[in-house]
Amino acid sequence: MDMKKRLTLELRNKKPAEVKELVLDNCRSEDGKINGLSSDFENLEFLSMINVQLNSISNLPKLNKLRKLELSDNRISGGLEVLAEKTPNLTQLNLSGNKIKEISTLEPLKKLPHLRNLDLFNCEVTTLINYRESIFTLLPQLIYLDGFDAGDKEAPDSDPEADGLDDEYDENGDEDEEEEEEEEDDEELDDEDDLDGEDEENGGDDEKSSRARSGNETPRKNHTKTRMKTTTDASHPSSSLAPLQANPCFWRTLTFPGLQNRCPPPPL
Repeated sequence: MDMKKRLTLELRNKKPAEVKELVLDNCRSEDGKINGLSSDFENLEFLSMINVQLNSISNLPKLNKLRKLELSDNRISGGLEVLAEKTPNLTQLNLSGNKIKEISTLEPLKKLPHLRNLDLFNCEVTTLINYRESIFTLLPQLIYLDGFDAGDKEAPDSDPEADGLDDEYDENGDEDEEEEEEEEDDEELDDEDDLDGEDEENGGDDEKSSRARSGNETPRKNHTKTRMKTTTDASHPSSSLAPLQANPCFWRTLTFPGLQNRCPPPPL
């Protein structure tokens, strides 16, 4: 597949300005140059053109936001001055497996002030004496060469400084801290709600127990009153007078004491 068709396929109905990453690996370039890519990809940050038979990058469009450029396994032997002009914010450049033979070929990279990571694996230049020392001297802004720094310390998998993403990492870090604080606040609120719920349940149980106790005491008071009433009725003096009150002569004797002997005895 040629590069133009591959580019159309990768767009997937998107506008070039919406694309931030573009991978064109293993396609075929016409006459060894970049085809179809334009400055309309103004927000492009990552571009990969591995093994696309490039001989030159002279027609690379202006890509101000490009940070990472993969050009390994091509036939590039020079013409790197275009990078300083077209990709001024480049931080990572991979030229592994190209036809670079002399350190002087890399001199245009001095004009890339943000360049932090350079890979030249399988390039003939790596066989030169004092190759690493010479490159770090030529490019003082460089941190990693072929995956190692000047002290032979291996580059980490992700290095914000080498990637040129310090600001973005700071912003994301602040957002993460805010999210963590919000999560902690939510957890505290949940704990308070749980405690309130337990208090309400305990309060409800206490109230039920109180009601139960009061319910048991009330019948006892009623029984007591009933017994007292029964006792009072039984011991009341008027209860012994009931048979006399039923006698018609009872009221007469109270009014006329002289008639007491004339009244018949009360019924038993």
